Amino acid sequence: MMRVNTSTIDNFWLLGFSSLPGLEGLFFSAFLTTFVLTLIGNACIIIVTMADQTLHNPMYFFLRNLSYLEVCYTSTIIPKMLQNLLSEDKTMSFTGCAFQMSVFLITGAAECFLLAAMAYDRYVAICRPLHYMLIMNKRVCSGLVTASWLTGIPVQLGQTFMVFTSYFCDANEINHFFCDIPALLHLVCGDTSINEQIALVEVALLAVIPFALILMSYMHIATTILKMPSLEGRRKAFSTCSSHLMVVAVLFFGTAFFMYGQPGAISSPNQSKVVSIFYTIVIPMLNPLIYSLRNKEVKDAKDNKGSGGGGE
Repeated sequence: MMRVNTSTIDNFWLLGFSSLPGLEGLFFSAFLTTFVLTLIGNACIIIVTMADQTLHNPMYFFLRNLSYLEVCYTSTIIPKMLQNLLSEDKTMSFTGCAFQMSVFLITGAAECFLLAAMAYDRYVAICRPLHYMLIMNKRVCSGLVTASWLTGIPVQLGQTFMVFTSYFCDANEINHFFCDIPALLHLVCGDTSINEQIALVEVALLAVIPFALILMSYMHIATTILKMPSLEGRRKAFSTCSSHLMVVAVLFFGTAFFMYGQPGAISSPNQSKVVSIFYTIVIPMLNPLIYSLRNKEVKDAKDNKGSGGGGE
């Protein structure tokens, strides 16, 4: 295969769902509806949590920042995908593709750590309620959010730089609906094992560690819930915690591991598209509903614990 320098490539061609031309209109309607619901749901959380003084607490501060993340996350990918579904011209500039990948990777890493911070917040609220406001003060909350946003930037920018300074083959067709690492590695001439190894390291640093912290937090929460005197409080807390862990573990972290934690995933582009739909489209739409409901019920469970005199 002919090797060309990346400087000779002006644009890429996003194939998206062009292999299913009869369904592109249906995909457009479904994804547009999902995108609108995502924007409305997250915008409502941002507006309500800022306007209502009673919601100016750490729990909703983290939730508001998660909503900011989801808006950035989806707005980087979905508008271009919707445009390509209706247009014959499915090109994306070289710099535009690099920008999309870097923003996508940075916001994805930020979400991993923000989810861990939110789990820690719930651990303190449930397990150490008397010290909650002392531990989760404004400085700590701001620091956790800032760290969540900044931690992944050096690693993800480095990964983007490595991919886009590689030598691409003569084809510039990306078999995906956005510029993602596995899809772009298919266009790279030569050995991509270094990129795959870096992806594994990234998964360990930016996904496995936050996920382990989330599991630890919820293990402590589960232990505390079992000591609650109120049966209804235990039922609500277990229900909401289990649903949160299911979404976080299976959908978000599970799909992320599938895409970036195993080199074999890059050999199945069509399968990767299906998996990518979950963490780029479905989860950002579900998060506002899941976390709003979960926060309310866990807050009620904490109140039940306090009213029963079972605090630590």
